Amino acid sequence: MVPYWIFDRIQNSTARDLAETMLSISEKTYADPGQAMRAVHAKSHGLISATVEVLDNLPPELAQGISAKPQRYEAVIRLSTTPGDLLHGSVSAPRGMALNILGVEGARLPGSEESA
Repeated sequence: MVPYWIFDRIQNSTARDLAETMLSISEKTYADPGQAMRAVHAKSHGLISATVEVLDNLPPELAQGISAKPQRYEAVIRLSTTPGDLLHGSVSAPRGMALNILGVEGARLPGSEESA
């Protein structure tokens, strides 16, 4: 069995590596056009208004957080290309999707109070 403190080291190392990678991507995407941009998912392809419906009678392992009770939430979906560079639409690249669920009640993560 692996000692628990090994997982802390792995997690801290992964977080540090991720932060360094994101910083290097940010520096590269800033250097190309000469202005600050998102490090990833820089090019939006569309926004979609949506409704997220939480169904009744979910199994207990799913009926948690915003899924704890049946209800509907308004949401916004953002479609994007994953690179931080603004590439021409003809360039094949992975696509991304972000979901912002609006009107969720409950405690927020520290520092996120003014975020959408």
